[in-house]
Amino acid sequence: MKLLNTLLPAAALIALPSLGFAQDAEAAAPGFDEIGPYIMTTLLFCMAGFLVFFMAAGFAMLEGGLVRSKNVTMQMTKNIALYSVAAIMYWFIGFNLMYPGDFNGYVGSFFVPTELDPVGVSAADAALDYASIGSDFFFQLVFVAATASIVSGALAERIKLWPFLVFVVLLTGVMYPISGSWQWGGGWLSEMGFSDFAGSTVVHSVGGWAALAGAIVLGPRLGKYGKDGKVTPMPGSNLALATLGTFILWLGWFGFNGGSQLAMGTVGDVSDVSRIFANTNMAAAAGAVTALILTQVMYSKPDLTMVLNGALAGLVSITAEPLAPSLFGALWIGAIGGVIVVLTVPMLDKLKIDDVVGAIPVHLFAGIWGTIAVVFYNSDANLVTQITGIIAYGVFTFIASFVVWFILKMVMGIRVSEEDEIAGLDMAELGMEAYPEFSKG
Repeated sequence: MKLLNTLLPAAALIALPSLGFAQDAEAAAPGFDEIGPYIMTTLLFCMAGFLVFFMAAGFAMLEGGLVRSKNVTMQMTKNIALYSVAAIMYWFIGFNLMYPGDFNGYVGSFFVPTELDPVGVSAADAALDYASIGSDFFFQLVFVAATASIVSGALAERIKLWPFLVFVVLLTGVMYPISGSWQWGGGWLSEMGFSDFAGSTVVHSVGGWAALAGAIVLGPRLGKYGKDGKVTPMPGSNLALATLGTFILWLGWFGFNGGSQLAMGTVGDVSDVSRIFANTNMAAAAGAVTALILTQVMYSKPDLTMVLNGALAGLVSITAEPLAPSLFGALWIGAIGGVIVVLTVPMLDKLKIDDVVGAIPVHLFAGIWGTIAVVFYNSDANLVTQITGIIAYGVFTFIASFVVWFILKMVMGIRVSEEDEIAGLDMAELGMEAYPEFSKG
């Protein structure tokens, strides 16, 4: 007992310093009020990024359904390849070119590969004022891949694989990051007051301008336009697949617009994200219903492909400002997007610009409309500034893309031969078919 009475005080004395250290460490550890915004915003970027990544599947399914069966494998190959190329190029050049920090407002630094946070970074070492670099990089990466997917669908059924991927290298590594830095990287348009919340212009019209330049240089599909001006319909292989792709894109858009809140650390931020979700959904629904009604009126029967693109046009239209409008505001903005698609698809055909999936009306024309519509609900936006941004992105992207497409045409050739186009790109370019059991012989 005496020994026990002697050892207990000694043990207590030994434990006191360690207990003090534990209390000091506990006192020094940051509370949730300090680290919570960092954690929640990082989570937002990751979860929204997953949704936008899934849009790659949506683009693939939409394009696979709207091309003829002899070209489906080619579209699948292009879509998985372009995403992978974009991921590498945006790491190697794009991310730091688009977000260079202090720069001249026009062009940042080239060839600065992205570096992530160190493994197991502590709260003391993390930049708790924002989010992890890895989540930010990933979220921005999936946007650039979506831009390249827009080009893929418009130029389907007659373009060679490798020249297309060379263009994707330049689009995702250089062109998109340079123009993106003008607005989202703190460049000259941002300083001017241009407003584009989630990218009606920065993402969608850039893809549309690149697709338009490519369609002009590439030319239409064989037999699409007759000498008498007649347009020959070329129905897609699987409208069920195209519909699935549209629903996947619709789902992914919640991440596209919601994640662009860029913060989820306060009650206000979370409420804003939910408001963005609701407005995004309303605009898509309004675009689809408008296209449904309008095609019934114009053609006596609803056109499913127009309805699908009407939903997508509604989504593009609300992307420039998905937070400020009321639900009614989102409805009429998306509805006008649906009208734009129905009217501009035949307009392109009259100009003999062949866009297989309707990407140019959806992403370019509706993107321009959505960027203009910002002024109706965002009091800080100015119509002149919005139009300046639209013109700046259009001139830069169209001219740069046209030059690249033209050089590729001269150096590599961008179009398959007539025989290969007739036979289908699946066998001509890849030697495999998506539906081999339906082939002749």
